[in-house]
Amino acid sequence: MKVLVAGATGVVGRRLVPMLLEQGHQVVGMIRSSRADDLAALGAEIVSVDALDASAVLEAVRKAEPEAIVHQLTALSGASMRNFDRGFARTNELRTTGTDNLLAAAKAVGVGRFVAQSYTNWTNDPNGPAVQDETAGLDPNPIPTQRQTLAGIAYLERVVPEAGGVVLRYGNFYGPGTHFSPGAEYEKLIRSGGFPIIGGGTGIWSFIHVDDAATAAIAALDHRAPGIYNVVDDEPAPVAEWLPELARELGAKPPRRVPTWLGRLLAGPAVAHLSTRVRGSSNAKAKAELGWTPRYASWRDGFRHGRG
Repeated sequence: MKVLVAGATGVVGRRLVPMLLEQGHQVVGMIRSSRADDLAALGAEIVSVDALDASAVLEAVRKAEPEAIVHQLTALSGASMRNFDRGFARTNELRTTGTDNLLAAAKAVGVGRFVAQSYTNWTNDPNGPAVQDETAGLDPNPIPTQRQTLAGIAYLERVVPEAGGVVLRYGNFYGPGTHFSPGAEYEKLIRSGGFPIIGGGTGIWSFIHVDDAATAAIAALDHRAPGIYNVVDDEPAPVAEWLPELARELGAKPPRRVPTWLGRLLAGPAVAHLSTRVRGSSNAKAKAELGWTPRYASWRDGFRHGRG
């Protein structure tokens, strides 16, 4: 199959492209500006396109003539948790305008398969069950600093299935190239004591290794019916459980605890929300309908063996 991967140099794209090539697929990697010599050396064709330029996207898709498009476009580097919507502004554009451009090009060229990246965890209803499936819907009342970002996610999750595509809601990434990789942002914060447990640490996180995210995208290529799927591991866990274990794994001191009001003041409302109120996600539907199973069934094993 010939697959166009939009966002080929992103966190998931860099893991996905080699997997597709190893399985014998032809791959066209669509990137904006970063270098992709390593992917080209493996056999991928690389095209440089601004995903927000509709005519350029259409031209690239027409030239490539793919049988499938995998939309992994984000702009997460430098995103700010304190100024959440401002930090995710480019990603929000890619989830709205970028998605529209790819869908329009897919329709014009007759691409039969479309898979798009979304997100799950803080998007869940904090007043709902501790672990939620795809029927639960998105948070009806997001905190103000996350409203624009949630609106972008909701938009993508509406238009892609309407066009016959599949949406993969990825949990919190860890593994190579992520904030949890060796030497990256979160590891530095944990080692320095700058990643505290806020309040009771009752916010429930759902994780996914980037390689497992990539294998879910491959599984979705074989699924012709539209739908939305949570792509997370088997063990949602509260911050008070996973953060101390990761600190032990890193050889760092146990994370300090701060009251919720102080965490909100120091880190902002989004971080306090993530630490105290978010709800986890279930992967049962993806397992049953996509035939997908994560290699790292739990973040416990993944943190120990799969971060680098």
